Amino acid sequence: METKLISIPAMPETGSLACLIPDDGSIPFRLSAEELALWEKRPAKPGQVLIQRLPHFLFLVNPDYKKENHLVLESCRKAGARWMDHVKSEKITELTIVGFTQADHLLAFTEGFLLAGYTFHRHRKEKDDFMPETVNIVHSGVGEEQLRELWIVVKAAWWARNMVNEPLSHLTAVTFAEEIASKGEEAGFSVEIFHKKKIESLKMGGLLAVNKGSIDPPTFTVLEWKPENAVNSRPIVLAGKGIVYDTGGLSLKPTSKSMDYMKSDMAGAAAVAATLYAASLNHLPVHLIGLIPATDNRPDGNAFVPGDIITMFDGTTVEVMNTDAEGRLLLGDALSYAKKYDPLLVIDLATLTGAASIIAGNQGIIAMGNTPENMEKLKSAGNTVYERIVELPLWEEFGESLKSDIADMSNLGGREGQTIVAGKFLEHFTDYPWIHLDIAGTAWLFEKESWKPRGGTGSGIRLLYNFLKKF
Repeated sequence: METKLISIPAMPETGSLACLIPDDGSIPFRLSAEELALWEKRPAKPGQVLIQRLPHFLFLVNPDYKKENHLVLESCRKAGARWMDHVKSEKITELTIVGFTQADHLLAFTEGFLLAGYTFHRHRKEKDDFMPETVNIVHSGVGEEQLRELWIVVKAAWWARNMVNEPLSHLTAVTFAEEIASKGEEAGFSVEIFHKKKIESLKMGGLLAVNKGSIDPPTFTVLEWKPENAVNSRPIVLAGKGIVYDTGGLSLKPTSKSMDYMKSDMAGAAAVAATLYAASLNHLPVHLIGLIPATDNRPDGNAFVPGDIITMFDGTTVEVMNTDAEGRLLLGDALSYAKKYDPLLVIDLATLTGAASIIAGNQGIIAMGNTPENMEKLKSAGNTVYERIVELPLWEEFGESLKSDIADMSNLGGREGQTIVAGKFLEHFTDYPWIHLDIAGTAWLFEKESWKPRGGTGSGIRLLYNFLKKF
């Protein structure tokens, strides 16, 4: 049963309640003397207090409204996540969220609340996937349409998290493409799946090389959302790295804290698919195309090897120096393929380099690109949804190490600045406005952090949706 979000005109007299109170800390409704004393004695001002009204609960939240608004929004999300943790532990089936503050603060609280409700227990006998049946929302500036939009974006993030969390035994490149096609039928975007023979006929040498060691065939999936009222005459293309599992190939990864979570190496592709899902269900007036090259990367006897030379979709020859630098190979094919659409903008997302997490940890997405105006808009969207962006330069010196004596370029380059070097490799295949997002540090968490769960986080979806909504 799906949780119902319902806009109601007034706060009910009974039931469990979460309330965002005004910036002056006043309580605009009656508390008992004991409840008021608890509020006045809260450890931090601004702050939060959870009060028992057995069998119900009252959660009072007073964010620090003096901070920049994007920080206030994030504090509201975190408060919402804390409320969800309590709701799940107490199995509260119906509750109300009231906002005596800005509408965006209430929506952020509700977003954090819903995002924190996610669980991935589909392969467990005993599941703990409780969600409240009904969430009532009280705010004069928030109606049913806004709640529906919010819930769809949250469900899109949940779907991406599911795909990232699925092991290879349940999500090969083919089943991944079929899952996307199923969601396309549900949401209303078109899906075309290129199978191995078609990929071979297109001569997508990067994708085919990475797939050589796999017992499962690759796919290249094209998604399209083209509403009649689109604001853009030329499409925005989203491309996502779809490595459904990465052993590193013959350049084998270590197993501990490296290979054991490499089912997440298709998080960029999941973000692309989920963004089109949200855009389609919410009828976003933006023409979008998604490109998802997908395979796993395994060290079978016929796998590509360091020293090989492969020919990419655009004819570029690449000397393979490391088979664990594979994501850039299939993304290079996708970025070249994107040229056929004469795109207004191309954004690629990928768990591309471990160095990205060294730069920004799990707190920021690394970005590079050649379109400053769009980059600034994306950064603004990142602040709003708290998927913040750290921009790195694409200085020409970083491309020097990609030179090869025997091919047009190599796939690895030097050790220093590897995140930028990988970006320079991708840049070679672009001749249009382009932004590269390396989500290697944000796509997966080893421990839960507020509204972000352990495992797949759904990184990039809320960022892209917010950006596209304001395009």
